[in-house]
Amino acid sequence: MSNEEYIASFEAETVAANSFHHADHVRLAFAYLAEHSALEALQKFCVALKRFASAQGESERYHETITYAYFFLINERMVKGECTNWEQFARDNPDLLRREDGILNHYYEPLTLDSDLAPRVFVLPDKL
Repeated sequence: MSNEEYIASFEAETVAANSFHHADHVRLAFAYLAEHSALEALQKFCVALKRFASAQGESERYHETITYAYFFLINERMVKGECTNWEQFARDNPDLLRREDGILNHYYEPLTLDSDLAPRVFVLPDKL
């Protein structure tokens, strides 16, 4: 599926909540970044995720710090690897596709991500 098709499918809300997992979030961020500048992609990605969570009756599941942190890690890896192909990106970056014991553990203390603030606003990494 092309990046445009992946975005269109998600934005049309044809994706079932129980079939949209962490790796799918990464794929969606990749698609937006492949099609738009980073800041425009971030805005579109966040709007789409919030709308999706709200449509599922789970608005509280949106977590801004996790969203932004992964988003900018994906962007950095895309630029460094000069990668615009999802399959290649996924093969080259398996650490971004794992939610459990994922890459954010290298950047954030668990208490930071579990705080009341982190889901609402982007909190800078505290494990530098």
